[in-house]
Amino acid sequence: MKVLTILKRTAALLLTLLLLLPLGGCAAEPGGELRELYASELSTLNYLVSANQADQAVGANCIDTLVEYDAYGGLRPSLATGWTRSGDGLRWTFTLRRGVGWYTSEGVYVRDVTAHDFVAAAQYALSPQNGSQCNNPLYVLKNARAFYEGDIGDFSAVGVRAADDYTLEYTLEQPVPYFLSSLTYVCFMPACRELLAEKGKGFGLTNADLYYCGAYRLAEYVPQQRQVYVKNEYNWDAGSVHIARIVRTYNSEAATLAPVMVLRGELDFAEIGADIAGDWQENHAEYLSPGREKCDYSYFYCFNFAPQFDDAYQPENWRRAVVNTAFRKSIAAAFDAEYISSVYGGGAVLQQTITPRTFAVYNGKDYARSEALAGSHIAADAAAAVRWREEARAALTAEGVSFPVKVPLVYRPDDAQWVNESVLLEQRLEAVLGADYIDVILVAGPTENFLSRTRRAGRYALMRCNWGADYIDPQTFTSPFAAGNSYCFCDRAGGGMPALLEPYYNKVAAASAETGDMAARYRLFAEAEALLIENAVAIPYMVTPVGYAATRINVFERQTASCGVSILRYKGLRLSEAFIDAEQFERNRQAWEAGRQTA
Repeated sequence: MKVLTILKRTAALLLTLLLLLPLGGCAAEPGGELRELYASELSTLNYLVSANQADQAVGANCIDTLVEYDAYGGLRPSLATGWTRSGDGLRWTFTLRRGVGWYTSEGVYVRDVTAHDFVAAAQYALSPQNGSQCNNPLYVLKNARAFYEGDIGDFSAVGVRAADDYTLEYTLEQPVPYFLSSLTYVCFMPACRELLAEKGKGFGLTNADLYYCGAYRLAEYVPQQRQVYVKNEYNWDAGSVHIARIVRTYNSEAATLAPVMVLRGELDFAEIGADIAGDWQENHAEYLSPGREKCDYSYFYCFNFAPQFDDAYQPENWRRAVVNTAFRKSIAAAFDAEYISSVYGGGAVLQQTITPRTFAVYNGKDYARSEALAGSHIAADAAAAVRWREEARAALTAEGVSFPVKVPLVYRPDDAQWVNESVLLEQRLEAVLGADYIDVILVAGPTENFLSRTRRAGRYALMRCNWGADYIDPQTFTSPFAAGNSYCFCDRAGGGMPALLEPYYNKVAAASAETGDMAARYRLFAEAEALLIENAVAIPYMVTPVGYAATRINVFERQTASCGVSILRYKGLRLSEAFIDAEQFERNRQAWEAGRQTA
């Protein structure tokens, strides 16, 4: 069969060449193989430790969760066939699906998945020596934080246990309204307990250092060469897995090369940047598909209150300046989101809050449009920016701050739109505030391990950051600003910042503790977020931009949710015979809307 397929493809290619058909006339057989490029190499395959979305794609596709989302955003059973909750809301009991196996990367059966594998995975993620950056959602479990911080040494005191091989129990510190939605995140995934014990920190170093129970196996992984996912034929829901093989090839110039390779018939997917979208609309419209709007990631600009950048950029001078609220407000008022987002060719979906619109809705009311958040946004206003500039200059001069304040603005150099956005932001800030007040310095960060070497290392003054929701609740968007965070490091600020942060943290704590009155819970979170925005601790910007793609995938078949890793999954997707153009995209959208009404 494999030889026959190769012969068929070879014949098709020869025929294309002989007939001099336009490039792209030959495509992979529908339902067979999806071919993509990727430019950012994985930092780890260990889904229990990484908060990086690219890394989490491995777990999303290769490990099943207790529950999962469908294409309409509804929760449904996955590894759990059912569950119950105690009357006080503290204990959740899940009945596991029987006959679900662990398999090696080569497809060799190891043993069945049991409740003990969920317990072992939670213990691994909560053990500090393993360095998990994605274990925060586990803190809702009784004694989980105490175990992680070393106050409790016995993991059996943590609220997760296997009552038997197929009965899993979670006990919470307090009732958690969003608990089911959090179970789709990576830290709640299972891992084979014997393999975890054997590998320790070596778990997930290579694809052979993982066992798989999900829709796919990572059959081949060669860093900076390729990733090959193959369908797990033994998965409990294999009938919903339609693409048999996914080949992702590494190329640091993927953004530039992928569109060209689509036209040559070598790829089945490419993002089409705003810089070439016009040309494609005119010359390759049969390949061009609109993007689908989503609110999975919120983008905002962070000020760094504990700078670790090079002495050439005067980090101490920046640290003393940034704790001044008028200084931050001057930058926020000079920040023109509409202007700098023009690099997305009209695809930017701008936000005035950190929590995206439509993400959290209670009693028909959108949290992001709540009364408590109304008016908190600092609008682009040059006159206001100058007023705050003069207030800040007077106060900071008296404190010995030198002007212009150097502002290293870090970006990822292999992201053309981010590069252009940074150029526009530098121009805008210096034009409004004056180059004698701030000196915005464009700094190209590394292309490999960008986050760990820039934001998490505190090597920036001002930077575009993002946060993806771990569960459906406004609380998830407080995580970047929590104590110990690696975003703005605001809890380590000096000057007048502690006076601002104390009421913020108090409101977050009160909101988190309110689990009965959801209206009050949402109001308290909104009041806390308003403090961040109106005091310019961070500057709201946009959600994931809506761009264009050349794709053979109907994106409306994708599992969809505003949290977790559902949008990273290939499960449920099919390859169409032809690329999806704008008309087909609209038909697919209408069919999805109709299906959602009856789902």
